[in-house]
Amino acid sequence: MRERAQLLASDPVPGDYTIAGGEVARNIRDLPALPTVVLELIKTFDQPDVDIARLADTISHDQALAARTLRVANSSFYGLASKVKTINQAIMVLGFDTVRSLVSAGAIVHTLPGNGGHLDPARFWRHSMATAVCARSIARRTRLNQDYAFLSGLLHDIGRLVLATRFPQQYAAAMAWRDRHDAWQVEAEQQVLGIDHQQVGLMLAETWKFPLLIQRAIGFHHAPAVDDLGDVPSIVHVANAIVHALDLGGGDDAQVPPLSQEAWASLRLESDMLHAVFRETEEQYEEACLILSA
Repeated sequence: MRERAQLLASDPVPGDYTIAGGEVARNIRDLPALPTVVLELIKTFDQPDVDIARLADTISHDQALAARTLRVANSSFYGLASKVKTINQAIMVLGFDTVRSLVSAGAIVHTLPGNGGHLDPARFWRHSMATAVCARSIARRTRLNQDYAFLSGLLHDIGRLVLATRFPQQYAAAMAWRDRHDAWQVEAEQQVLGIDHQQVGLMLAETWKFPLLIQRAIGFHHAPAVDDLGDVPSIVHVANAIVHALDLGGGDDAQVPPLSQEAWASLRLESDMLHAVFRETEEQYEEACLILSA
């Protein structure tokens, strides 16, 4: 590992592409704000008593959000016998947790910028959605919060989107260095930019006041901390590796990222559980991507 680090450091980056944390913070503040209803919904993820009727009414009053949600709810992914026409009907048929995830995911995808120089937004979001589906499947089997897992999986690489859209020249230089050295994504970002997409994603999650567990899952998805073993950050770490291994989403980084053995062991995924996760992820991935185009 030390020899690899010395080898990578021996090839200087042509030009100065370093991005200061203050620059990132300013650019994050310039991003569109999330709809208030989405922030409200995310805050309810770990609340046992939720005023579902009030939240349904709030969603319904955001016409674009409600229309997107109903389009996905009526898609073949859910296979409903009859068409749902209102948010209340969708909640009755699909359940509040499902509708909450649909609304949150759809709003975030459509709020963030779409074009980012070296980053293909369609491939980026498809990989992110695959990770979200896989993370939710793991959470179901480990009895952890499925909403947290799904949203954290969807947003785990969100720092890459910020870097690619707000700092396209610098990000392109980092990706060129990555490809030239066959380096890990985080290695290239740290070497060229002096900051990586985990740190940037964490800054965005903090700015949007996401729950701490989602912040940590985004900010440490390549290396979960000891305190995060057996929890959602470990799930997202493992789900990301699985999706890369299954080659779902067609992300621009073809390498399977290093897997933390501690994070893997902490989830206690037995063979039959793992096979079920693989199968479920592959079966649900394409249909889940309907959220991206709704």
